[in-house]
Parts: sequence; structure tokens; C-alpha cells
Amino acid sequence: MRIGVYPGTFDPLTLGHLDIIKRGAQIVDRLIIGVTTNPSKSPMFSIEERLAMVRREISDVDGDIGVVDFDLLLMDFAEREGARLIIRGLRAVADFEYEYQMAGMNQQLNDRIETVFLMADVCLQPIASRLVKEIARYGGKIDKFVTPAVAADVAKYLAASK
Repeated sequence: MRIGVYPGTFDPLTLGHLDIIKRGAQIVDRLIIGVTTNPSKSPMFSIEERLAMVRREISDVDGDIGVVDFDLLLMDFAEREGARLIIRGLRAVADFEYEYQMAGMNQQLNDRIETVFLMADVCLQPIASRLVKEIARYGGKIDKFVTPAVAADVAKYLAASK
């Protein structure tokens, strides 16, 4: 069985993430979406809220897909899950430089696991969770970047934090 891991913070889950999830699920037998917390980022949503958000939003996506949290090195997580592929989405050249370096480091940690890059759909390439949060915090509309349910989650969070 070919197992792949798609890791990220998913804070919040965007249409770009969903595009990579749908396409990634087609190239592996089982896709594990690994939801983690990046210490260099301050998350809007708790890990539990992000897990629930991802599970809700992928409920109608075809394929064998699991959603789990992790707080360890990506390669250790992938090994634990039995994965042989790491799936990463690319939006722009800047993403490639970072992801290329990360893939090289990961290969040094575990050369049995390959990294596969999927280009985001052209219309979704500019979307980044960080920018979605910034737009929402300043009262901008985010419905072009996230599902209606995620937009509602963000609005509810912002209303509660005032």
C-alpha cells in the first residue's frame, strides 16, 4: 500500500490546501493529513479546532484519507504512519526554495521517504493561510480563499477575540 503524508498547520484550511489534498489522494492509496503546530507561527485555531476543520472539509473528498495531529519531526511522523511519500504543495518560486531545502534535510534524515511536489492550481497559487488571516483581521472578504464554513469559523474566532 502506497501511503503519503501531507503535513501542515492548516490555520486555517484554504482552497489551496483542499486542491492539494484532492490531487494527493489520487496518487496514493492512503493519504494522511498531518496537522501540526509550527512554533514560529502563532495559530488562530487550536490543534483540536484545526483537526475538526480539516475533517469536516474533506468529508466528501474521494479516497482513503486520515487526519491526525503530530508534534515530532516530519520524517519520524511519516515513518510512524508507514508513509513513503511526503506531499508538499508549491505556489511560487519562494516556496520552491524553502521546500527544496527542507526536502534535502528530510532526505538526510530518512532517505527511504521521497518528497513529491504538487503545483497548486493557477487560480489558487496566491492563497496563503497567513494572508487569509491578515485579510480577515482587517475586515476583508476571504470567501475567494476558503470554503464558506471556514470563513464562518474565522469570523466567529475574530468576533470572540474582540
